[in-house]
Formats: sequence, structure tokens, C-alpha cells
Amino acid sequence: QVQLVESGGGLVQAGGSLRLSCAAAGRTFSMYSMGWFRQAPGKEREFVAAINWSGLSTNYAASVGGRFTISRDNAKNTVYLQMNSLKPEDTAVYYCAATREYILGPSALWDYWGQGIQVTVSS
Repeated sequence: QVQLVESGGGLVQAGGSLRLSCAAAGRTFSMYSMGWFRQAPGKEREFVAAINWSGLSTNYAASVGGRFTISRDNAKNTVYLQMNSLKPEDTAVYYCAATREYILGPSALWDYWGQGIQVTVSS
């Protein structure tokens, strides 16, 4: 069982930056690949980024590549999402998720989810 809690969301102007954090409870954090998803109002949840257990392999959605960076600190049981050059279309509730699979993308079976955190980008 893994419990995930996101933090760091809020309101930012277009072009600004935010860093999301996701703290995991449990001693097996390093066994999981971690991911970030988002859901905008009226839209389906979409994949944003993922990172494997070691942090050496990452994957990004095309819409955020070059602007967002996912990283993790296994000693702190935490995964991060650094978001730069934010756009109004990045406005969404962002979710942290964990999977035991090696697939770093939406087709993986994401077993655990955080409660989500709001990110709002004003124009």
C-alpha cells in the first residue's frame, strides 16, 4: 500500500513556474515508477510525465516536453514535477500516481493515486 500526497500547487501567471511535490508513505517507494497526470475541467485525465524507480528513465507528454521536468528523491520518498513556462492550458488538477510496471506512460496500470492538487495559470 502506498499513500500519496501532493503539494505545491497554486495560482501563477503565464510564463511562470511552479514545483509540485508528491510525498509517499511506505518503505517501498523506490520499487515504484512514479507519474504525474492532470485533468482540466470538462476533459479526461491525461498523462503528463513519468519516471522509473532509479530516476534514470523518464517520459513526457508532447504538450509539456521541454517545459516540465520530473525527478525523484528516493531517500525522501518524494517525486517532483518542475513546471516552467506555464501556459493557461496547463490549468488542471494534477495527480501523482505509482505503478509497479516498467511502462512509463498512460498504458501502465497505475495502482495508487494522490488526491490531486489544483494548478491555475492566469493569462
